[in-house]
Amino acid sequence: MTDDADTAENAEPAAPADVSLASQLLTLQRIDTEADQLAVRRKRLPERDDLATRTDQMTAWEKRRTQLVQRLAELATVIESAEAANAELTSHRQRLEAQMKTVIAPREAEALMHEIETINVKRDELDDKELAALEEQAALDDDLTAHLGTEESLRTALRSSDEALARVCDDIDAELAGLVDQRIAAFEPLDSNVTSHYDAVRSAVGVAVAELKGHRCEGCHLDLSAAEVDTAKEEAAESGYTDCPQCGRLLIV
Repeated sequence: MTDDADTAENAEPAAPADVSLASQLLTLQRIDTEADQLAVRRKRLPERDDLATRTDQMTAWEKRRTQLVQRLAELATVIESAEAANAELTSHRQRLEAQMKTVIAPREAEALMHEIETINVKRDELDDKELAALEEQAALDDDLTAHLGTEESLRTALRSSDEALARVCDDIDAELAGLVDQRIAAFEPLDSNVTSHYDAVRSAVGVAVAELKGHRCEGCHLDLSAAEVDTAKEEAAESGYTDCPQCGRLLIV
């Protein structure tokens, strides 16, 4: 009784039944389909759209900041130039006013008074220009302060979106890496002629393997004639698969 038990315990496990070529091809197709779906999903992630939106918002923010800073710099130049020109006109007017005190001839005095009036008009124009620039500068200073106040929230949202996309992509990449390992394992037992044929068909039509359901190829969804079905069954019985006469896929019967 003990010898029988020892024999049973030491017996090697039964070898698994041979997996058919059709089953191997379907497994390979499943792996590739899952990988294709993951690759498409990776490109169309909502997190990617969200990041694009946040990036556009940040770009628009930076553009507006640049516009405000540039305009403030322009206004500062306008104000500085107006003040310098006004100072020069004031100095010129003072010289003319001093000269008026020494003039005796009425015509010469009239000419000086006219020149002084012209200077006064120019100074008024410069004052108006400087005042308008100062008012715009004050308003833009407020705009810039408010604009800068939104920077941190925008950058935080952008970082959050970028990190969220990276996390999802990492998860998908890990799944894809696992499928790569599965694909290598699925390829290993197959004949090189079969794998070359599979890869060529996959390259041409995407989904390389299809099942024959009744008279219809599930790959191209076209019906085969009765004679084509008979031929397909004969070839599949010999080699494990055949080629769809309609789309060229590896047809599993």
